[in-house]
Amino acid sequence: MLRWILGAREAQGTVEKSAALFIGEEQPKNCFTEMQVLKGHFDIVRFLVQIDDLRFASAGDDGLVLVWNVETGELLLDLRGHTRQITAMTSYAYVRGGNTHTALITASSDRTLSLWDPDTGHRVQNVSDLQSSVKCLLVLDRLDVWLSGGNELCVWNRDFELQCKTVHHSDTGISAMVQLPKNFIAAAMDREIVIFKLNVSGSDIAVMAMRHLADHQDTIRSLINVNDGLFASGSHIGELILWDSLNWTIQAYEHILWEESAGEGQSEVRLTNQKRIERSIQHMSSDGELLVAAVGSGLCVYNVALKSVVAYRRIAHDSNFLHTVLQEDGHLMSCSEDGSVRMWELQDLPLPAEPASSGLFGMFGTFGRSSKQVCPPAKKLPEVSGLRSLELTGDLIGHSGAVQMFVSFKEKGLVTCSTDHLLIVWRDGQLQSQLRSLALFHKLEQNQGL
Repeated sequence: MLRWILGAREAQGTVEKSAALFIGEEQPKNCFTEMQVLKGHFDIVRFLVQIDDLRFASAGDDGLVLVWNVETGELLLDLRGHTRQITAMTSYAYVRGGNTHTALITASSDRTLSLWDPDTGHRVQNVSDLQSSVKCLLVLDRLDVWLSGGNELCVWNRDFELQCKTVHHSDTGISAMVQLPKNFIAAAMDREIVIFKLNVSGSDIAVMAMRHLADHQDTIRSLINVNDGLFASGSHIGELILWDSLNWTIQAYEHILWEESAGEGQSEVRLTNQKRIERSIQHMSSDGELLVAAVGSGLCVYNVALKSVVAYRRIAHDSNFLHTVLQEDGHLMSCSEDGSVRMWELQDLPLPAEPASSGLFGMFGTFGRSSKQVCPPAKKLPEVSGLRSLELTGDLIGHSGAVQMFVSFKEKGLVTCSTDHLLIVWRDGQLQSQLRSLALFHKLEQNQGL
């Protein structure tokens, strides 16, 4: 195990540097001071899935699925069977012998789907006659079925038997899916969201498209559930839309532009170092009350109830975001193409917040629309009570390539994966020191050394 001193780093991209992002070696709110490097993959690692409190699985472009112990870093299983890169992976809970077990479902660009038992390492089921590669997976626990999305939407039962499917002629196919109430599914297809309904009659299931929501002006990059009544979508040009989960109408619309001011006496421009700031919504996460949108290399925190932005940073990483998670007590984490994992804290502002340039956010609180409309010119951020600052509290630097995603095991650590073919388990250094001391005293007592 390695001891890692966290400090400043040089930007790897061409994005304008911000001194506020370099917090130095002293990071009192960052507990992750130890790291363990895990080697086993020989290509980009893109996916991490938690199996239980001790185990997780990793997968990527080498076609391997590896199962690890998060406490020891031990490689438990090497699951081989796919011949090309993994394109999606999820966990699937099922009951066997009165006990609940967790399996892994993987999809690959070799046009196969596989069900793995992470206890034995066996490939329990395999489907190899797919018409196209699967891009996303969704498990519906209540119906005990799961869905695969690509150029076709397929519904499968626990025995990997195809129940029904619907074919779509699209260049991009289905890129993301979320479950809605009453057996409805929202699926992102290029710049549209298609609402599907699963009709269940006994053991028979049929799927049909109910509505096409064509309100985005560009490709949808992110689709998530916010709470029981809302879901959200984000596009390549910075459109953020909140949708009603029951009637599929727009509840709020934001257009995030990330414009910069050219200085006193000059009109506002959309360039930084003569380049437009990236404003694609790369990823989103929500706790039901707040929604975090990763916009290019910036962060935007949105209050769902108030339908207003409460915090933002135009430049939060040196390159584009790849993953972000909103945690408890106003904390969040993010990772980026710049190779870092950053920790953030929402703090109350004692002074007025940073003024927003015109064009930062667009129309607010648009209700009752589901048909396509032309977006109005973006407006200035209105005066909103409760604005907060987004402060950098930790910077984890260990990967030499883009960090694809991360999974938190709370006190057991944080797992990250990267294009450098490595995984890193980040641990609380103080807690690990205490555990080693306790283990040493216990061993001495057993040997009658005390």
